Amino acid sequence: AIIRHLETAASMMYGAKQIRGFCHLCLGQEACAVGMEAGMTLDDPVITAYRAHGWTYTRGVSPLGILAELTGRASGCAEGKGGSMHMYNYNFFGGNGIVGAQVPLGAGIALKLKYMKEQKVCVALYGDGASNQGQVFEAFNMAHLWKLPCIFVCENNHYGMGTSAERSSASTDYYSRGDYMPGLRVDGQDVLAVREATRFAKEYAMSHGPILIELDTYRYKGHSMSDPGTSYRTREEVQQMRKENDPIMMLMDRMIESDLATKEELKAIDTEGKEMIGEARDRAVSDPELPLEDLYHKIYYN
Repeated sequence: AIIRHLETAASMMYGAKQIRGFCHLCLGQEACAVGMEAGMTLDDPVITAYRAHGWTYTRGVSPLGILAELTGRASGCAEGKGGSMHMYNYNFFGGNGIVGAQVPLGAGIALKLKYMKEQKVCVALYGDGASNQGQVFEAFNMAHLWKLPCIFVCENNHYGMGTSAERSSASTDYYSRGDYMPGLRVDGQDVLAVREATRFAKEYAMSHGPILIELDTYRYKGHSMSDPGTSYRTREEVQQMRKENDPIMMLMDRMIESDLATKEELKAIDTEGKEMIGEARDRAVSDPELPLEDLYHKIYYN
């Protein structure tokens, strides 16, 4: 619920012109980051593409750190220098703006883990829109040759920008793209299925090398905030997905049916999360910007 409220706030702030530039929201895809995080630890490195706000939160950055980064404030997680696509934290390597470029970087992180004999895996995520990039297949090949502890994850939300997967890919079985590498297709709207698949994949990767997961998910908003998301799909399609496959509602229904929580308890949690995001939003538009003299600081890491 925190990520849902966070992204909703970002959408409203963008509409109010409090956020400028690129902004890609993960509304509808929350179970991907939450489920995978539950199946590994914060010691396992993660690198993803530019739809990164949800992952930034699960990797330990506060809502203020995210929203203030979007508004270019000094209290942002990158001091306002990175914006929507370039957020970082411990063992979180972004947030990357070049389509598919994070996949070979993820293989490199996995190479470091193997070289240093660290008992960890790297999770390298990309979207269906990046699935046909040559560098993705090159990374698969090297990772398999060297048996790197890497989980490659295709977050398939069915649209690469405004192009449907069926129009862009000769094969939409993204889990099979590794060929010589095993793959799984997982319901990316089911947070528990994502968690269990991640647990299995981590155990496999640490013993046998890379594995590929396709998370079948869906985004409610357009590709970015400049895309209304209605020219290449119908409003009815989006409404149906919200009604029948919303990851948060599916989990809430399951918890209530299993007597793990009551509606009242879940509503209280939701209200608390909404208030938390509201406070972060207020600070994100009132905190100071970075002084001009600091703009050229921390350009290189020494």
